[in-house]
Amino acid sequence: MAGPEPLREVIARHGLQAAKSLGQNFILDRQLLARIAAIPGPLDNASVYEVGPGPGGLTRALLETGAKVVAVERDRRCLPALAELEAEFAERLHVISGDALEIDERAEAGDGAHIVANLPYNVGTALLLRWLAGPWPPWWSSLTLMFQREVAERIVAKPGSEHYGRLSVAAQWRATPRIAMAVHRSAFVPSPKVASAVVHVVPAEEPDGVDAGLLERLTAAAFGQRRKMLRSSLKAMPDALDALAALGIDPARRAETVSVAEFVALARALSSS
Repeated sequence: MAGPEPLREVIARHGLQAAKSLGQNFILDRQLLARIAAIPGPLDNASVYEVGPGPGGLTRALLETGAKVVAVERDRRCLPALAELEAEFAERLHVISGDALEIDERAEAGDGAHIVANLPYNVGTALLLRWLAGPWPPWWSSLTLMFQREVAERIVAKPGSEHYGRLSVAAQWRATPRIAMAVHRSAFVPSPKVASAVVHVVPAEEPDGVDAGLLERLTAAAFGQRRKMLRSSLKAMPDALDALAALGIDPARRAETVSVAEFVALARALSSS
C-alpha cells in the first residue's frame, strides 16, 4: 500500500509558501513529525487540539496515532490541503478556519484534550500564557509545543540563569515543563535563523492560598527591573517589603535569584494581607 504523499509535493500542488507575516515554518520530515506526535504519550481515541496545522504534516502524524483532532488554521490558503485530510480521516479531524487567539478552544476540543502544535512563532508565547492562566486544574491534559529555542529555555529556566524570568515562573508555579526535543533549523521550510525546541508541559497541583493575578503582578514588577534589588523593584506593591521580611527573603536580592517557590510564598503572603 502506498504511503502518504510527500509533504513537499502537497505544498507544491497547493501552491503553498510559508508566510513570514504569519510566523509560519513548515516541517516536511514525517519521521520527525511522528516523534513530535508521540511526545504526549498514547493518543489512541484521545482528543487533540492543534494550532497552525499549515499543510497538515503534524495533523496527519497525530491522526495516525488514532487521535481525534481539532485543528485551527488562520491561513485560508492551507484549507484545501486540510480538507483532503478531513476526507481521508472521516470524522476524526475537524478543521476550523479562524484565529486561535479568538477561538473558544475548550468548547471546540473538550475537557482533557492534549494541545499539540508547531506554533507560529509570532503568537507562541501569547498562546502559552493563555493556556497557563485561568482556573486550575486546566481544561487541557498536556501541552506539546514548538518554540524558538530561546523561548523554550526561558520556560524551563531555573533561578540564577540568564533565561530565568516571568515566563519561567508562569510555567512552573503550577505545572511541570521540560524540553522534550531539540529541532535543528534545517528541519523547517523555510529554514529559520534560530534553533527550535519542543516543550512538553503537564499540569501540577495548584499551591493553596495564592491569587494567580497577584503572582503575575508580582513577577511583572520584580522582573520589570530585573537588575534592581527587590526593595526597589517591589516598592510599588503594598506590604511587599513586610512580606519579604516575614519570609526571610533578603530585599537586597534580585528577582533572578528568587525561586519559583519563594515567589509563590510571597504571593500567598500578599494574598492574605
